[in-house]
Amino acid sequence: MSVERASGEETRRPDTDLSDVRAAQADHAAFGTLYRRYLDRVYGYSFYLLGDHHDAEDATERTFLAALGAIDRYRDEGATFRSWLFRIAHNQLANTLRARSRGRTESLDGIPEPAAAEDPARLASLADDARRLRDAVALLSQDRRQVVILRFVDGLTSREIGEALGRTEGAVRVLQHRALRELAVLLERGGAD
Repeated sequence: MSVERASGEETRRPDTDLSDVRAAQADHAAFGTLYRRYLDRVYGYSFYLLGDHHDAEDATERTFLAALGAIDRYRDEGATFRSWLFRIAHNQLANTLRARSRGRTESLDGIPEPAAAEDPARLASLADDARRLRDAVALLSQDRRQVVILRFVDGLTSREIGEALGRTEGAVRVLQHRALRELAVLLERGGAD
């Protein structure tokens, strides 16, 4: 966990990926370690935003190819490798979304339901809750949806999200707050059904 300053800004945590990044810079074959570490997270982020397995796989592939091609230019100058990688993913996803027809909305159908519980009634309730939440998240604006997914699905900090999306940490916090408030309203009134 990061330590919070009195102003609410997060202090920078050491980049735990740095030794693996340096190894990949010395020998590109070592990039596989970083690839395996972040494959599921980048794919999940892509899938949540694109709503299509094939598009998410393509965007994930393009993200890692771009990251491998640029790994020699990565420098530890404030942004973590993780936020640098998600910035590349963000750019790939923006390109994919721009290429889609403007009238089409992104769907979150097909997102896996939560792991099975032993009680069938509890499982049905969890599945219904997950569906309602996915539907509500799909109603958020693109910016708010990205912040929610990066924060609560991928576990990035506000600072890392800001670095990935090209926004200030404060702007990310505002987007997150507004998104959570909007989700609460949508879920309360059943507008996500």
